[in-house]
Amino acid sequence: MIKNNYFFIPKLKNVVIIGHHIKLIEIYKFLKNEKINHIIITSKDQSKSIKGIKFNIFNKIDDKFKNFILKKYKIDETLFISLGSRIIFKEEVINNFFKKNLVNFHNSRLPLDAGGGGMSWRILRRDRIDNQLVHLVDKGIDTGPIITTNKNIFPASMTIPAEMENFSSSQFVIFFRDFILNLKKGKKYDLKSQIDFFGRYNPRLNTKINGWIDWNMSSENIIRFINAFDDPYTGAQTSINGINVRIKKAQLHDGESFNHPFMTGLISRNDKKWIVVSTTDSAMILIENVLDSNNKNIISSLKAGDRFTTSKSKLFQAKEKRVKYNTKGLIKNKSR
Repeated sequence: MIKNNYFFIPKLKNVVIIGHHIKLIEIYKFLKNEKINHIIITSKDQSKSIKGIKFNIFNKIDDKFKNFILKKYKIDETLFISLGSRIIFKEEVINNFFKKNLVNFHNSRLPLDAGGGGMSWRILRRDRIDNQLVHLVDKGIDTGPIITTNKNIFPASMTIPAEMENFSSSQFVIFFRDFILNLKKGKKYDLKSQIDFFGRYNPRLNTKINGWIDWNMSSENIIRFINAFDDPYTGAQTSINGINVRIKKAQLHDGESFNHPFMTGLISRNDKKWIVVSTTDSAMILIENVLDSNNKNIISSLKAGDRFTTSKSKLFQAKEKRVKYNTKGLIKNKSR
């Protein structure tokens, strides 16, 4: 509840998680150990990633959803948590059904990083600060008042989404536990409104649609782009010798001779375990994995003088198509 600009729940007995998180099992076990009643509600699409714990599927907030909750819990004693939920929360439902006991966890700074595609966008921008944050859900997207937050720096060795997500998720578990335990003890959090004249909204990303490499970018931007679509994603895309391929495990290398912009994408040397590729500036890119449609690494078949290219149509598609998801998954054929 909210009183005098403080958020608290006088008698926290129940937690309802709506959505999905890669640390969901750990959260489930924590709530069980603390003897806090809990339910996991997720969408049909997100449920495919949940294993080993019970969950309930709802794709919208309707009378069926409301009756399901009311038969189990009192709203005043319940914290509702959105974790990457694809359900739309309307203002009337937030205020009158959830009674403003609905919060969202976000792993970056707000209002600087509202929206989706978190780690990939942050790698593109070279943002090295992990920020665990929980805020009230309102009618906007990630715009509600901030309840509490905690910052950390990503270790310098972490450069791809899988590494950074793993670190961030570990920090999330600690942050989540502390927040729930503090609410259980009766702590009141002073709400902080987000400023409305500064911030950024990041649309969601899909590697197959957005992950096409523009070889005319600088070497620094190319390597960030490749890293942004590395594990756990399928890899940044481009073409060579008439086939589409995906690139992973790449890094910058300045130990070669200077390039010319016309050389960008050219393989200057194949060193058996990796290839050396020119860019528009002085740096080269070392690439260890070039994967074909069968996920086979074809490094050994590539020769010096072969060139990576991406068609203008693919580059246009990468920016023109806006990726959107709903409770059933990716919404197809959506554009700006």
